[in-house]
Amino acid sequence: MRAALATVNDPEIHRPITDLGMVKSVGITDGGAVSVAVYLTVSGCPLRDTITREVTEAVSKVAGVTSVSVELDVMSDEQRRELASVLRGGAPEKEIPFAKPGSLTRVYAVASGKGGVGKSSVTVNLAAAMAADGLKVGVVDADIYGHSVPRMLGADGRPTQVENMIMPPSANGVKVISIGMFTPGNAPVVWRGPMLHRALQQFLADVYWGDLDVLLMDLPPGTGDIAISVAQLVPNAEILVVTTPQQAAAEVAERAGSIAVQTHQKIAGVIENMAGLPCPHCGEMVDVFGAGGGQQVADGLTRTTGASVPVLGSIPIDVRLREGGDDGRPVVLSDPDSPAGAALRSVAGKLGGRQRGLSGMSLGLTPRNKF
Repeated sequence: MRAALATVNDPEIHRPITDLGMVKSVGITDGGAVSVAVYLTVSGCPLRDTITREVTEAVSKVAGVTSVSVELDVMSDEQRRELASVLRGGAPEKEIPFAKPGSLTRVYAVASGKGGVGKSSVTVNLAAAMAADGLKVGVVDADIYGHSVPRMLGADGRPTQVENMIMPPSANGVKVISIGMFTPGNAPVVWRGPMLHRALQQFLADVYWGDLDVLLMDLPPGTGDIAISVAQLVPNAEILVVTTPQQAAAEVAERAGSIAVQTHQKIAGVIENMAGLPCPHCGEMVDVFGAGGGQQVADGLTRTTGASVPVLGSIPIDVRLREGGDDGRPVVLSDPDSPAGAALRSVAGKLGGRQRGLSGMSLGLTPRNKF
């Protein structure tokens, strides 16, 4: 019976309920009737029905069981504190795990000079593609004023709080946190710099991310407060610069990437979005926003930083990419072989391949290759 219950994961924490101290009791009668009492982390747990269903299904598979009843209780304050300690692995509170020496999580800060270049679309699709490739991925929607990641990723769940820890909802295999999950309706966020820094710090330190391979941070455009906070809080974060081919956009994107010189961060590469529109009639590529902007940014940043900055990929204009963002269905999953989907999966493969290599070298393992 315990082995069966060990196959049930808490739907938010994604670890067996037996490891988390959530099994209160198990009763078995001579006739095969089983009663299981399970502790919920909070009384208003939004996934209580999921837990009940999965416990019932798991126990029903045990030979000799004739019926299953599940009773739900709520953890005491002391039990929640113990759970939080287990999840932190004994580490002190308010510690950012990704900034610790030896962290194997690769952090990418997705930046742009201007808004409207598709930075959030790129972030969401890279995250979904890497998750589909078997990596454990999280996304921080750090664009506090212009948050849009939950809709684009299809994440309609709400975070749950356990003591001082926040359990992030998941969508398409990606854990995600956004200020939009804490504001009513479509209310604007009107904050000054210190509040922005505190919000980002909470997203990184108070959220239970688990053992991530990759964390993507969708930054607001420009080189303002959030970009500076990211450099302070996660100095090992690598910058991904998103631009369009337009020369005016490229100049601003190069300026945004140049912050790496002052913050001593590495630039992982440049992604050129909206790189031409395939004609629906003849297939010829129409350069709606010009051409060459991505390479211009990469060349400029190479000169500025003194390190080689590659163009990781060019993403063509694709109606399906926009539709997927509106519907919460990333194009890399809904139409992976479309021009945009294939280009984004290629970029995700390059970034994910770096992480697989890092994990393999650090742990003495053979890097995974599931694509």
